[in-house]
Amino acid sequence: LLAPFPPKTLLTRSVLSRHHAALHMLQLLIMSLLLPRVAGFTTMVRSLRRGHLPSVLVAQGYSTITSATAPPVRRSGGLSTADLPRLGSRLFSATSQDLPSSTSPPSSSYPFASVEAKWQSYWDTHSTFKTPERSPDKPKKYILDMFPYPSGSGLHVGHPSGYTASDVTARYFRHKGYDVLHPMGWDSFGLPAEQYAIETGTHPEVTTKKNIETFKRQLKALGFSYDWGREIATTDEGYVRWTQWVFCKLFEKGLARQEEASVNWCPKLGTVLANEEVIGGTSERGGHPVIRTPLRQWVLEITKYADRLLDGLDGLDWPKGTMESQRQWIGRSEGCTIKFSTDGGDDVEVFTTRCDTLMGVTYVCLAPENKLVPSLTTDSQRAAVDEYVAASAGRSDMDRASGRDKTGVFTGSYATHPLTGEKVEVWVADYVLGGYGTGAVMAVPAHDERDYEFAEAFGLPVKTVVGPEGGGDIELPYIERGVCVDSGEFTGMKTSDALAAVADTLEAKGRGGTKVQYKLRDWLFSRQRYWGEPIPIYFPVTDLEAGADPKTSPHTIDYSTPIAVPTSELPLTLPPMDDFHPGDDPAGCLARAKDWRYFQKDGEWYARETNTMPQWAGSCWYYLRFADPDNEKEAWSAKADKDWLPVDLYVGGAEHAVLHLLYARFWHHVLHDLGYTSHPEPFAKLVHQGMILGADGEKMSKSRGNVVNPDDVVEGSGADSLRLYEMFMGPLEAVKPWQTSQVQGVVRFQRRVYDLAKRVASEPEAEADTEETEKALHKCMKKVTGDLESMSFNTAISALMVLLNHLSGLSSPPTRATMVKVATMLSPFAPHLAEEVHEMMGGTGSVSTLPWVTWDDSLTVSDSVTMGVQVNGKVRGSVTVGVGAEEADVVDVALEVDKVKRQVEGKKIVKVIYREGKILNLIVK
Repeated sequence: LLAPFPPKTLLTRSVLSRHHAALHMLQLLIMSLLLPRVAGFTTMVRSLRRGHLPSVLVAQGYSTITSATAPPVRRSGGLSTADLPRLGSRLFSATSQDLPSSTSPPSSSYPFASVEAKWQSYWDTHSTFKTPERSPDKPKKYILDMFPYPSGSGLHVGHPSGYTASDVTARYFRHKGYDVLHPMGWDSFGLPAEQYAIETGTHPEVTTKKNIETFKRQLKALGFSYDWGREIATTDEGYVRWTQWVFCKLFEKGLARQEEASVNWCPKLGTVLANEEVIGGTSERGGHPVIRTPLRQWVLEITKYADRLLDGLDGLDWPKGTMESQRQWIGRSEGCTIKFSTDGGDDVEVFTTRCDTLMGVTYVCLAPENKLVPSLTTDSQRAAVDEYVAASAGRSDMDRASGRDKTGVFTGSYATHPLTGEKVEVWVADYVLGGYGTGAVMAVPAHDERDYEFAEAFGLPVKTVVGPEGGGDIELPYIERGVCVDSGEFTGMKTSDALAAVADTLEAKGRGGTKVQYKLRDWLFSRQRYWGEPIPIYFPVTDLEAGADPKTSPHTIDYSTPIAVPTSELPLTLPPMDDFHPGDDPAGCLARAKDWRYFQKDGEWYARETNTMPQWAGSCWYYLRFADPDNEKEAWSAKADKDWLPVDLYVGGAEHAVLHLLYARFWHHVLHDLGYTSHPEPFAKLVHQGMILGADGEKMSKSRGNVVNPDDVVEGSGADSLRLYEMFMGPLEAVKPWQTSQVQGVVRFQRRVYDLAKRVASEPEAEADTEETEKALHKCMKKVTGDLESMSFNTAISALMVLLNHLSGLSSPPTRATMVKVATMLSPFAPHLAEEVHEMMGGTGSVSTLPWVTWDDSLTVSDSVTMGVQVNGKVRGSVTVGVGAEEADVVDVALEVDKVKRQVEGKKIVKVIYREGKILNLIVK
């Protein structure tokens, strides 16, 4: 009974017809009797139908991979080949080599360590992945990873996911005959290295170089096909030179300016923090107190490019969520400015998108940092206002905007309504943000949730001026559009009409008018720390006695006259320092390097800028430098721009959806306007890899103790096993938990590939493959190619596993030509193993130089198809029918399936829904 169905068939091949089902079940029963310690036939079948193997089968040599996130699979009539894409990530089928047998020779061990070392040495020696000179008759692919910050902890297994995906793609397109640029570098400036230097006394340059060495060793061990000859680090002097050059271009174009801005200042860290880096009034890193304080800052005017940045998203092949995040961050809104006069003579200007509610204003509210607060605060209220403003300085904008408890203080002053002349109170409240709009709002409690909560908290008037078109009772706050009520001359107007009418009236009175506003704020570019690019600006020193030295004598620095460092004098490098503590001086620790800060030029004294650039700076343009990294005359040449830009595939985490991508696009748009690049956008296609979680389902972190070091995986089972497993875990974009035990599944797969190659190499070669093998091979080649194009790597690997099952089960081995095709398809995923198999088949050089596989479509067409059968929309079984089968024939076959028959008996089929080759649904009553 067992002879017609070898063990591999038991688990992976389709039960071709219902007539074989009985034999299939009998075979399972016999297996349950033969294998020791089997609880029973029912238990075994239940496990198989869930996509798992009973533990006894695992103990006897079978193996499983179970996805923690995959749903159970229900089956009737056994497992089908149609199920393999879904079962691929959960079930490694057994073969005759996997089962204990006295007739089968034991499998040899795949020597992954020596094989991987051998081929990595070969690639280095032969510069296999050096970027070619662009050929005019070849297409190109620029494939780029978001380059990493080299932290002291090195990589964990979550990091290589995106790098592996980009490498798979780069290798594939090399096979396809493309010129490929696939570089790697280091985003090596940043606060963590500086903090480590402060804590240990180790210079951040030393720490950074050591960390880069660790990261590079780990990446090379994974066999990534980077062109290491183009390696760059943002801390390299040659790179800093051109980063500073870009800043000077922004300065020359009037896009870099100074302003006194209210910022999140952390004295302990000695730097300004972004709103996202402040939680509950303390720094995200270290939990140090943060205060809001005015500080001289360099600002890049990204808002001037707001519309361009919005329009440029059209046509990009980016995740929809990322594009929507950028649109929301830019936050374009059309509205109206309105000026409220005050008794002191100052106007309070507000911006609103709902000027149709102007007649419902009952108070005006200022942000604590609004410059009008001191002048509008009366003497009787000054102490209370000053105390409130000081308390608000400890809260970030994000904290204030999300707060549910509304707080505020009355200034003692009143503003005049621009249309009615009514006096309304002026308050200070921290739910109003100084960095958004004008830092003031007209409060309409009846039609705004925050205003309503504030008015309720402080007993302020509420006036309803908009209601539904059909009338009736409303619940406050009523924030919908509708019809104006109790609104003077605007009463009865629809909201859409009132918006224009109110704006026109304000404009006629000189008290406002229509305006486009953005949530996007200009980019605060200064950092008060050591480990960053010095801003290449200096200022005249004034009020210095003749012959005196500003390093020791009183003087004034004229910050109103910034001067850019000439290009010929770049880079402006950091001074050597031993003490990196920021201190209490917001000018930063560079202010203490007086010999560096002060210098003479043409007999005059000058002072350098002591602020440094944020970490974002170096990552804003590195993709351009990768195209021409050795150019000492210019940041990149026009030829390099033409040859390689834009980036065809950019892979990185979704956490960079806004800031990095938005800042890089801004710099690129400016450089495009200046004529330094001919491409309007830098990244044509963007892909976010999903996060790989720890085995506990949580984000990997040292504090949780769930970090897995890729070095351990490479040492234990090889780099290819890590690459295969990470691409096989599920869709690239999905979040997936790491399970170390499941790596053994791909270990067995690569071992079986190696064993098959040894068998083919050692036995006499067959004249030709069988027709069945030809069809299996061509189907696989077509499937893998399509999946690589769509970056569906998990199903591509699943298809290779199905092909391997077929080839391993042949009584005579496949031809060497077939094994070379297998090696070629395997090359993007497991390049070391693919190289070895290629060499075992008599190949010379690198497998990466082989052309990609091609197939004959006529050999990829199946004679039959397995499809599900539903009754009233619920799956009751499946049938295998000929391709193109007529509906009536499929219904006849379906009615012979036991579960379907039971559901239909005694009922009338009122409708048949048939999707050829996909599904049959019988609607019965």
